[in-house]
Amino acid sequence: MMDPFATLGVEPRFDLDLGEVARRHRELSRALHPDRYTGAPAAERRLALSRAIEVNDAFRLVKDPIRRAEALLVRAGVPVGETSEPKPSPALLMDMMERREELGDARRAKDLAAVHKLGEAMRAREEEVLRALGQALAGEPRAALPYLGELRYIRRFLDEVSAIEEELAPG
Repeated sequence: MMDPFATLGVEPRFDLDLGEVARRHRELSRALHPDRYTGAPAAERRLALSRAIEVNDAFRLVKDPIRRAEALLVRAGVPVGETSEPKPSPALLMDMMERREELGDARRAKDLAAVHKLGEAMRAREEEVLRALGQALAGEPRAALPYLGELRYIRRFLDEVSAIEEELAPG
């Protein structure tokens, strides 16, 4: 796995200023743009193109909080991935199951307001988990694993909310 922080030349931390990261991405993209290498030897053009692809991949990775946390954990030598992380707590699983049932009920009732309300509540929870994840990653990285797992559940729930909102939106 490439080190996206090194590729972009930004400090490896969770609470990055994403506006600054985007600025850095634009600078690198301009410097590596194929038009700048039209007269260069083929090997140099290929190298610039390869580096541009790497920069774009690094930017996409760093923008995503789950993938950014995973990259930080890998840097710290902590294995990541849903199969190598601790199992979620029964309380988290029960809570997520209840929220999904509420979401399913709202969908069946075509209650768009209830779907929005569930999404808003989950987005607020996401903010709390992101804060806790950032604090854990700044201290003991292994302590971040439960938050990372919870964030994955939250992300899936919010993806489902978006799909239902699209489905139920007046068209």
